[in-house]
Parts: sequence; C-alpha cells; structure tokens
Amino acid sequence: MTTTLPPLLQPLRLCLRGSSLIEASAGTGKTFTIAALYLRLVLGHGGTAAFTRPLTPPEVLVVTFTDAATQELRDRIRARLAEAAEAFALDPAEVPDRPRGEDLLHDLRAEHAPALWPGCARTLRLAAEAMDESAVSTIHGWCNRMLREHAFDSGSLFTQELQTDERDLLAEAVRDYWRSFYYPLAAVDVAQLRTWWKSPDDLGQLVGELLDLGDALPDAEPPALALDAVRNEAGAELAIIKAPWKQWVGELRSMLDRAVASKQVNGRKLQARYYQPWLEALQEWVDGAAVLPLPDGSSGWTRLTPEGLTDAWAKGAPPDHPALLDMLTLRERIQALPDGRTELLRHAACWIAARLADEKQRRAQMGFHDLLSRLDAALQGPNGARLAGLIRQQFPVALIDEFQDTDPLQYRIFNAIYGVAGNDPQTALVLIGDPKQAIYAFRGADIHTYLAARRDTAGRHSTLGTNFRSTGAMVAAVNQVFRQAEQRPGPGAFLFRNGDDDPVPFIEVAARGRDERWCIDGAKAPALSFWQLDAGDPISATAYQQQMAAICATEVVRLLRAGQQRRAGFWAGDGTMRPVQPGDIAVLVNTGREAQALRRALGEREVRSVYLSDKESVYASAVAGDLQHWLAACAEPDDDRLLRAAIGTATLGLSWAELDRLNHDELHWEERVLQFRGYRQVWRRQGVLPMLRRLLHDFEVPRGLLARHDERALTDVLHLAELMQQASGQLDGEHALIRHLAEQRADEGGDSDIRKLRLESDADLVKVVTVHKSKGLEYPLVFLPFASAYRAAKDTDLPLKWHDDQGRPRVDLKADAAVLACVDRERLGEDLRKLYVALTRARFATWVGVAPLKQLERGALGSLLSGGEAIEAGQLAAHLQALRGDCQAIAVLTAPTVAPDTWQPEAMSAQPRPEPPLPAAPPEPWWIASYSALLATGPGRGESGGAVDLTAGDDASAAGVMPVTLPDSGARSAAEDIYAESQADAPLTLATAPVASAAPDAGAHTVAGGLHPFPRGAGAGSFLHGLLEWAGRQGFARVRDEPGEVADLIARRCNLGGFSRWTQPLRDWLGHWLRTPWPLQQHLPGASPVCPTELGAIQVEMEFWFPAAQVNTRALDALVSRHTLDGAPRVPLQPNQLNGMLKGFIDLVFEHEGRYFVADYKSNWLGPDDAHYTPQAMRDAVLHHRYELQYTLYLFALHRLLRSRLPDYDYDRHVGGAVYLFLRGYAAPGGGLHVERPPRALIEALDALFDGVAVA
Repeated sequence: MTTTLPPLLQPLRLCLRGSSLIEASAGTGKTFTIAALYLRLVLGHGGTAAFTRPLTPPEVLVVTFTDAATQELRDRIRARLAEAAEAFALDPAEVPDRPRGEDLLHDLRAEHAPALWPGCARTLRLAAEAMDESAVSTIHGWCNRMLREHAFDSGSLFTQELQTDERDLLAEAVRDYWRSFYYPLAAVDVAQLRTWWKSPDDLGQLVGELLDLGDALPDAEPPALALDAVRNEAGAELAIIKAPWKQWVGELRSMLDRAVASKQVNGRKLQARYYQPWLEALQEWVDGAAVLPLPDGSSGWTRLTPEGLTDAWAKGAPPDHPALLDMLTLRERIQALPDGRTELLRHAACWIAARLADEKQRRAQMGFHDLLSRLDAALQGPNGARLAGLIRQQFPVALIDEFQDTDPLQYRIFNAIYGVAGNDPQTALVLIGDPKQAIYAFRGADIHTYLAARRDTAGRHSTLGTNFRSTGAMVAAVNQVFRQAEQRPGPGAFLFRNGDDDPVPFIEVAARGRDERWCIDGAKAPALSFWQLDAGDPISATAYQQQMAAICATEVVRLLRAGQQRRAGFWAGDGTMRPVQPGDIAVLVNTGREAQALRRALGEREVRSVYLSDKESVYASAVAGDLQHWLAACAEPDDDRLLRAAIGTATLGLSWAELDRLNHDELHWEERVLQFRGYRQVWRRQGVLPMLRRLLHDFEVPRGLLARHDERALTDVLHLAELMQQASGQLDGEHALIRHLAEQRADEGGDSDIRKLRLESDADLVKVVTVHKSKGLEYPLVFLPFASAYRAAKDTDLPLKWHDDQGRPRVDLKADAAVLACVDRERLGEDLRKLYVALTRARFATWVGVAPLKQLERGALGSLLSGGEAIEAGQLAAHLQALRGDCQAIAVLTAPTVAPDTWQPEAMSAQPRPEPPLPAAPPEPWWIASYSALLATGPGRGESGGAVDLTAGDDASAAGVMPVTLPDSGARSAAEDIYAESQADAPLTLATAPVASAAPDAGAHTVAGGLHPFPRGAGAGSFLHGLLEWAGRQGFARVRDEPGEVADLIARRCNLGGFSRWTQPLRDWLGHWLRTPWPLQQHLPGASPVCPTELGAIQVEMEFWFPAAQVNTRALDALVSRHTLDGAPRVPLQPNQLNGMLKGFIDLVFEHEGRYFVADYKSNWLGPDDAHYTPQAMRDAVLHHRYELQYTLYLFALHRLLRSRLPDYDYDRHVGGAVYLFLRGYAAPGGGLHVERPPRALIEALDALFDGVAVA
C-alpha cells in the first residue's frame, strides 16, 4: 500500500505555531514529550519553530481527561521544569559532551548560549514554582472555569451549581413526561405501552442514553398522535398481508384434506387434528383484528412451509402453493410492522432533554455535559468570535492530551477557539493521542472526531517511534502480530483503510529495550506465547472461559513456585535475579464475569488477587452486602429474620455448628439478641463507626479475614465503616443510613472518588484488570486468557450507534440487517483497538489464550488471524503459525494441562505500628439527648451517667415526695427509654411506695380484663409496651381477628418474661383494650370516640431526631411550664445546655378525622381499681413525672414532620394533640386518657428556641 506515514517527532524541532497532531503509540513517552514541549514554551525555544514569545504556566493550557491524569501530568511537568532548572544551573565548563539524541535536556541546553543558562535556570525555576497556578485541567474543569470567568461574554450566570449526579432530576423529568403524555392515552395505547415500559423507571433507563445524542435523533409527534398514525399505517400494511390469505386458507384446507384422505402424508407428522387448529386460527386471523395468526410456539409456523410439507410428505411430490412460501416470512413481516415504540422514544428523549435544560436553568445548575454544551453554544452564538478571542488571549497555546478520547462537541469547542484547519501562527494547538487506543466509545469518545482533526491538520503530523516500556522481544512480537494484518489486502489492521488512504495505520515502533531479562530455568523465555486449546470442534464461550481460567491459574502457580525456587525471575545486567512475585502479574479481562471465573480459579489454588476495573466501587464488594445486613440487624435486633441474616454473613465467619446452635438453644439466641441491642445502644450514643468497630472486635472479624489472607475484605469493611460514619452526619436515624447504603449498592453509575476501592494492601497481589482500566498502565507479566472472546452487536443494544461513510454519527432505535452490520463492524474495530491496548501492557512477556470458538473470525483476534475469513477448528494452528512467521519472540504452544497445585507465599514478619498520639484538645461538647436524659443529666454530670434527684429542691423533699432517679440516657433505643420511664412509675408519697418486685396473684383481678393487680416496675412496663408495639405492627384489627396467634405470642412472651401466670389475664385484657373506645370527645370538642382497631393510618415507635443549637434547659422548661397544664407548679429541670441532637421514640402516631395525634402507653399504677384513675390523678402523675415535657417534645417533632410533608400544613388544623393512655385504668369512666393539645404559641416558641434564637 502507498499510505504515507507521518515522520518521527523531534521534540526540539516541532513547530509550536499553528495546529499539529502527534500520534503516540503505546509506551512511546507521550507524557515525556508533553513535558518537553512545555519546557520549550516556557523558554521560548526553537528559533523559527518557537512560539512567538516565552509563556508562563497560567498561559499554557494542558487538557487531559481524568482528575488523576491531571494531577500526574502537573507533577510530571513540575518535576521536569525543576530538573531542567538544575541542568541549566550547572557550570558550562563542567558539562561533558554527549552524543545528540541521547539526552533531551543536554540537547536543549546545548542549543542555548552558555551565557543564557543562568537566566534560563531562573525562568524554569519560577515556572516550576508557579505550577500550582498552571492551567492543567480536565476538559470539564476548564469549561467550567471559562463559563465562570467569561460569564458576560458566554451569557452564563455568575453563580451556578455543578450537579455531579443528575439522576434524581432526570427521574423527576421522566415522571413529569409520563404523567403529561401517557396518562391521557386510550386504554388500547396504554396496554401497548406497558409491553415496552411498565413504569417511568423503565422508560428513564433507556431515555438516559439518548439525551446527549442531540441532532442525531429526528423530531417525533406526541405519543397520542404517533400511536394513532402508526396504528393506521400498521393496519393498512397488515390488511395487505392478510388479503391473499382469505383465499389461501380454504385452498390449504382442501389440499391437505385430499392428501390425508389419499394417504400421501406421513400420519405421524401430519394429521387433520394437527392442521385443522392451524387453519382455523389463520381464518380467525384473516377475519378478525388479531396481529399474529399463530402463537409463537406453534409448530404450524414450520409445518406449513415448503420444507415442512416436504418432511411430512410420504408419496409423490409435495404440493406447491404460494401460501407455503408466504409462511416462510410471515412472522418476520408482521413483527416488522411499525408499532410506534421508536417514535415514542424519540419524542420522550427530546421532551425530557428540554425539560431537564429548563429545570437546570431555573435552578442555576449544570451537569458535566452542560459545561461543554453551554460553552459550545456560547462559541457558536452571536458573541462567539469575541469569546474565542478572549480565550485565545488567555491561553495562546493548548496541548490536548489523550485526544483520541475526544468527542465532536469537545473538538468543536477547540476548533472554534483555535481554528484547527486555519493553522493560525499566532496561536498553537498540539493534539496528542493514539487512534489505536481509542477504546472509550461507551463513554462518548468518538474516533471519527480524531480522524476529522487528522484531516484538518494534514501535513502537520508526526509520530513517536520508540517504545520505552517493553523489551525488544516484546515490541518485536507486537509488531509482528499487527504487521501481518496491516500487510494483508483489505481494510488494514484496524479496519479504516480505504484504497491507499489509511487514517489509522499500524506504525511499527523501535524498542529502547530494558536492562532486565525475563528468564525461566536460566533460558530467555518467549515474549509472546499463544496457548491453543486442543479441540477438534468449536467450543462454547462458557467452556472456553472455564477452561482458560483454570489454565491461566495453573500457569500462575507454576511461575510463582518457580520464583520461590529462584528458577523464574528478572535478571539484571549485573547478574542478580529478582524472583517473580504475585505483584508482577496482571491478568487482563473484558468483563466482570471473566474476572469472577479467573479469580475463582486463582482462589482455588490459594493465589490471592484483586480485581480492578473502571467501575470499581467499594459498594460493589461482597462485604457491602454483609454490612447492610449488620446495620439492619443492629437497628432492629428483635427482628429474627434480620438478625439471622446478619449473623449468617460470610464476613462474620461463624461456623455451621454455631449457626445451628441458634436454632436449638433459646438462651444462646437471646444472648445474641442482647448483643445486637448493645450494638444499637452504641450506635445511638456514639455513632455508627464505634458500633461497627465493636462488632468487628466481638466477632474477631479482622483476625478471621487475615487468617484467610483476605486483606482486601478487611480494607473494604473498614473503608465502608468510615463512609457510613461520614454519611450519618447528613442523615437522620438508623433506617436512613441503611437506605443510603442500599442506594449506593444499587448505584452502578456512581463514580465518586470516595467510592473507589482502596488499594494500599493490593500491591503484592495478582491483579485482575479490565482492559479499559489497564490503559496507560504497565505490568511486568500479562495474561490474556480470554482474548478470543467477543460479544457481537445485537438489535437489543439500544440505542444503536454507528457512523456513515462521511464519519457522521448516526443513531437508530430499531435495527435492520444493514444497520446491525454497521454497528457490529464498529464493535469489531473497537475490539481490535482493545486488543492492541492489551498486547502493549507488558514489559517482558504476555500469554494469550486462543480457542476455536464459533465464528472466531468475528472477534478481534480471529480478525487478525484471518482478515475476517472463516476459521475452521482444524485450521486454527495453521493460522497461528502463519501469524508467528519467523518471529523468534512468539511461541505457539498447546495450552498447559490444568493442575490443582496450590501456592503458599513465604512467611513475612510484620512490625506493629506505633501508638497514635493523644488528642491535643478536648472534643467539642456535643451530645445526643432525649426526654429521659433531660430529666437526668447531661455531659459533664458524671462519667458513669449517675442518677440525679429530680425533686431538685428542699421544698419537694420537705413535702415528703419520694426522690425518683433516672439514669443518663444520652441516646437510647425505644426499649431503653420505655424501661427508664417505667422505673419512674413511683407513687407520689413515701408512705404508699410500692415494692416493684411484689407480684399479686393472677387470680386476684376482680374485673374481667383488668390489670390493676399486674406486677409493677420497669420490667412489667417494658413487657406491656412490647406487647402493644407488636400489636400495632401487626395491625390492631388483625390482632383482634386472630385470637389464636395472639394467644400463642402472649404465652411465649409471658414464659420468657416470667409472667407465665398472667397469660390468660393478659389475653383478656388485650382483647378488651382493643375493643374499648377512647373517649376523645370528653377532652377535645368536636372529636368522636375511636377504639384502637378503628384507627386508620398509624406509625408504631416513630423515631425522630432534630438539632438543638445551644438550647438552655431552663428556657425550655419555662416555656413548657407556662403553656401546659394551666401553668401548674412542677419539679424543674436540671440546668443544662443542649448542643447536638434531640431524639426519641413515639409509641404511636395516628390520624383521626383529619388530625394527627401522638399516643404514649403508660403502665403507672395509681391505685387498686378504676376509681383511682380520675382525670385529676392522671394529671398529678403527668406533672410528677414531667410527662407534659415528653408529649410537648413529641408534638414538636410531629409538627416539624408534618410541616415538611403537608403542603397546606397548619398546626391548629392538622395537629390533634397528645393522648396518654394509662393502661391499667382503660375501663375507668375517662378511659384512662390524659389528653392535651399545647397552644400554637408554644410550638412556635420551640421552633425559635431549637434554632438557636433567644426566647423570652
């Protein structure tokens, strides 16, 4: 071929004016070249090839495509500037002569007069110091900066929020579209619609891939019009298809009847009872509105064809009828009828894209794509020329790295600014990339954009011609592989050659070589080895994957064992040998499924590995699922299902015997329940991170994981624990954190840096890496066990993207054979480039697994072997030998035999880390308080959480009031708060103080269903609360209607709680309580009575949190005392300052007649019968225990919740009040109810107080 290859680049001679393109093959020093050009720009070097003046770092724009690459490139340039400054600072007399081309800095220095060296050194040193201000950036970061700095000229807002995750906004727009266009559709259209998308989420998943396609999608009619038009069009075409069948059905019936009667057919294959249902269905289809004449699985589709009848015919020649020929394509023609799906998708994509743009404009938000599109729109707009001139003035020179990964929009931006084809000598634009490594089409990268830039820079191309990464043998082997395909007539190695024009040629590179040699058993090993599976027939992709995974793992073990025996390693020039280690080995895969198969095979041989991919996320790790189980069990330790799921996780590593014991040993199970209740207490008091660390310590998880050599899992679980602690600061409550973790695990598209796997412990492991992730990296030894695998394009891979003959992007939402062929050809082209990337990762050696897959030639490796011609299984070895040619660096081998051998690393001693220093200052006083804590103590009131006398005054003691104490409850569970409150269920005077341990005889209760004789104390109170909590969660009406289940549960609970004699009385009491109306009308004018079973919407044990900003408890107490219970005197709160969070659990929240109430169960014993449960007695109990403070806080929490949920919320209209249920007095005339609704003024005052506003 006569393709003209670009000349080799000379970094000190490249013209730094106008536009130019540098093609940098793998390993040829692209970053080194960028740093060299940067030196020249800073120094103004090059004579006529130099830029018009020396530049400073802020004036040189360097663009790359990832944040990590940006930081690396900035550091490399800074280091090169500093190194050059030192070189120019040398005494010219002490600099030895060196051959030209040996060292770039020496050559650069030699082209400056010695008298200028000090000035150059100073310039370079200042430039190195100024690199923090340099314009090294990602394309998105730079566009954001331009929109912000040139807001007037770009028409942008001065302040805009960058929205890194637009999925919620997209989901909202999709739901709006769904409501606006799909709700009004006719029933028949809705039925059709639901066969495509059952919910807005289904539609959103597909539309999300279409939003950035822009003009590639033509406009479409709204759904109602589109479906109506398509229905008419399809109906007309279907009528044409059906028309001849009106006559054909009868003719077929007569023909088959005669054949059966004359016994011309095989009776086992064709009988009247077979074909009559087919013909009847065809007749109904012709006469009716059905679309398909036969079910998909009907054998009539194949029997009523020429081949089908030939197979069933026994005598004479089978008949020939046009219906039989028509049946061959009937189903395909019907399925090809227009259905409107494509039109609906186009309309949805355009409408939703416009809605997203409007909504982001309204919110002053931008997504990453908007950064590009808005700058592009500004440059293409009426003020575009001025904006381009300002940017050129700010950045007269731009170096664009990894340009093969650009897209049309990005190129249009740079072209608008620098005029690529115009080659303006007053600016410089250097595009640097390698089209052979353009493998990110799935991210929007477009190799055809690179080719357009190549055309625009025609005559100004150069290439880097020396590989600095690999050994000479490795470079020669890769050259040989692609040389064969490049020299073969046809489209070239990368499928872009058209006649004499090949815009993506394979250019052979020279090798600088390496000082080390890869040797096995003292002999130099082949650089490139092809393993051929010995198979006479084509094998399946699954068998290939399984066998090659085992073969690769076997060879890895063999090499590592040889390394231990010092038979395999890297020999240096001085004769020393470094044995091969696991960290020297990388296995490149295409998919996560291949990685799983390979890691499974390595694990079976006790070889530790780590999987690295572009989608790597700690939330995708196995321990993330285990962590979710742990958190769910710690939040709800009394839920057997959640607790069993947590205890059975693999990371905890409990034995089968231990797990089985939980099924048989009830006491052991209760111990586990108590253990996880303790975790919940730590979680609520100290946070999720201390709780998880205690859990890991109790179950000895670190020891177990290290014993299994699974540092990866230990790193992940500690990383996840930190992430949960960070997230908990922005979330309210345990369940919100669990939901956050579940959402992160389900999020496959998140790419935040904090999600990335931490790799500190993985340096010495075998690396299983996706080809995409490996780009830009290098490894000593590389395995490509699945190089023959490929995935052909399918018509379900929507949207289908390809390019026409002019390189313009095309999109289709419905494929025909021609479109699918174009899509698959582009897939093959990218696979070939991926194979090039994979083969150029190794420094010393690569092993490639080859197998006779079906249609192997459709894959990248098969295409290189045969140029697209079919490869029979028996011809594979010959093709491999032809590929090898006379290259001694390539070996074609039979795949090694699989062996179960394992590998044991040599023991290593580890030194403990020094103890961390003590904190320099005490932590800020911040704590989590609750109602119980307010009554007890706060931070600084005793390390042990000691009790505090609530009477708090001499007057109370003098009156004979018994001191009641509560422990500090900083952050309690619902059960703990109930227990603490129950401890305070004391009588009002010392003389009548009950003995909590006294247990009256169960038979002593005189009123059916009464609870007056029921034991008193904290345990009894917690028991009753737990019983009613269970009933609420089950549903009060359901509990009433299923007495058998209730009886079993009460019996179990009584046996466990020590109340076995009370089983029947508690059953009677619960039944009566559920049916007894609450006389709300006695307390709230206009309210009607309601019994528990009649409650509609309820929330059991509702947890609440709200912030407290320096809240003075005396101010809180004064407000509550002034506005509740008519200002009656009561025991004051201890003086304290709340700074942190206030939390609690409300026993029951219910809605009744449009109002919301909080209810709390009180087991207080006020006397031996119902007569003692008068309104005054209950009011006194409320005052004594400060329950009015409790229900005020509960109502305040409900107020804040309703205010955020109800658009027309009004306290007076929506809040009913607090209903305190004295359970023992439920049969009293007042129903045992204490009801109060604090005034609106109190709630508004509390709003101000907790927001940090001083309240009088």
